Amino acid sequence: MRDITVFSGSAHPELADEICAQLGTPLHPVQTNRFANDALEVQLQANCRERDVFVIQPLVPPTQEHLVELLLMLDAARGASAARITAVIPHYAYARSDKKGAPRISIGARLVADLVVAAGADRVLTMTLHSPQVHGFFSVPVDHLHALRELAAHFRRYDLSNTVVVSPDLGNAKDAAQFARMLGTEVAMGAKQRFSDDRVVISSVIGEVSGKDVIILDDEIAKGSTVIELLDRLREQDVRSVRVACTHGLFSGGAVERLGSLREVREIVCTNTVPPPKPSDKLTVLSIAPAMAEAMRRIHDGESVSALFSTS
Repeated sequence: MRDITVFSGSAHPELADEICAQLGTPLHPVQTNRFANDALEVQLQANCRERDVFVIQPLVPPTQEHLVELLLMLDAARGASAARITAVIPHYAYARSDKKGAPRISIGARLVADLVVAAGADRVLTMTLHSPQVHGFFSVPVDHLHALRELAAHFRRYDLSNTVVVSPDLGNAKDAAQFARMLGTEVAMGAKQRFSDDRVVISSVIGEVSGKDVIILDDEIAKGSTVIELLDRLREQDVRSVRVACTHGLFSGGAVERLGSLREVREIVCTNTVPPPKPSDKLTVLSIAPAMAEAMRRIHDGESVSALFSTS
């Protein structure tokens, strides 16, 4: 593509390569140096002047390192006279920090949004924010994609006549209901309380799940504590089988192995918004590169991106 320049940080270069292959444009190199005091320096290794620049960087562990790298790349592109700079953040980790749940707590989602804009981003492209209201924290246009189409295309291969989609909590219920409509299934929800980052309690499941094939849909799975707690409730309801689906498969601390070892779990499905874990017999990784590439193409060509939000 003419007049488009794409760079990637070190967080997930494989995804950036795949996106560029879809676009038919090269992924330009970035040189990162570290000073003796551990400060980072970034140099973009391609011309940016009056070009449409896209910087791809999901915020994954080490999250703070990758955030600073993203900010420096955005600043470098602005200083190189880019015509427009789009921060492509497939996974916006700070979306969890969207409100004050207790006194004197920082709202990280808003602060990081301000930093991204201050560094030089003219717009943001992201996918499946943990809290959709974070979209409004940015003072520049945000294209907020979701992976429901990719996930639905995968699950349509199965017999869904006895299937119900289950959301672990109220926060994800809207997406679960939309996903269920796409699959033509019923929907249910867990009644969840969170007490800490890794301690949750699901007291019951609201909806009919007994004897059903269940698809658990969540936006993000890190340690897997929520899914394991929900599985305990589903086991009490004698569900027939369980498949687990999410957009952001962080799977920290051996979460894939823990989930995969449970007899009810037939499959774990995620996308490659973040670097996938080591392969597992029960793990399926879907690519969101075509969707991200199409969104970038539409942004570059001045076309509507709303068609990518379609649930068909």
